[in-house]
Amino acid sequence: MRPSRLSKSDEVLISVRDITVGFGDKLILEHLDLDVRQGEILGFVGASGTGKSVLMRTILGLTPRRSGRIEVFGLDLDQASAVERARVERRWGVLFQHGALFSSLTVKQNVQVPMREHLKLSQATMDDLARLKIAMVGLAADAGDKYPSELSGGMIKRAALARALSLEPDIVFLDEPTSGLDPIGAAEFDDLIAKLRDTLGLTVFMVTHDLDSLWSVCDRIAVLGNRKVLVDGPIAKMLEFEHPWVKAYFRGSRARRMVDETADAAVDSR
Repeated sequence: MRPSRLSKSDEVLISVRDITVGFGDKLILEHLDLDVRQGEILGFVGASGTGKSVLMRTILGLTPRRSGRIEVFGLDLDQASAVERARVERRWGVLFQHGALFSSLTVKQNVQVPMREHLKLSQATMDDLARLKIAMVGLAADAGDKYPSELSGGMIKRAALARALSLEPDIVFLDEPTSGLDPIGAAEFDDLIAKLRDTLGLTVFMVTHDLDSLWSVCDRIAVLGNRKVLVDGPIAKMLEFEHPWVKAYFRGSRARRMVDETADAAVDSR
């Protein structure tokens, strides 16, 4: 796990309390509690189908909940006015799974969508800002004029991240950001996220199943199981937690290779 150059805070930016979400007769989340702290990269992990993305979408207001309270920047979203809600939404950016770019728009135009929705800027200013965000995520300048169908999987992820950063948010939500990427591309994307967090002072809520991401860039991990958070903390806490799925995931053969490689690297650096 890489240390942050940023001094993380104990300030809670997202507070989720007693959240219950269901579809029909099936409960997905039940009385779930979770905090996300300023400046951290929180990895949210769990078995497939347990509701990781459901929680993210619930926080964003895209999936209704049956009960519970969500506060963002200290504001209870249920009590917020439309104006207050809009102010909060301007302070977060979202990278949805598979990018969710608009296929009929170029990368530059995709990046400008949040600007058009929330800001009153000239076209020239939006063009300049879009070029800046595209460069920030490591894409070549000519990528701005390409359509999503002309991009590789890794380029789509970066373009979607540029759009998520378009309003200079305080919080970025990432839904499976490295899924579908080869190991080198995934590692490069993880490195990009960590650098942007350190440079821009972002708080990152990352839904993932990628053990490499959890190990290399996350300051804290929350594990979803039995419809609630089973445990949260650093990797060391995951390795000690006695739960069948947590043990299989964090202490399985793949995880043991990471432990061994980290130990060998520590010895070599002495």
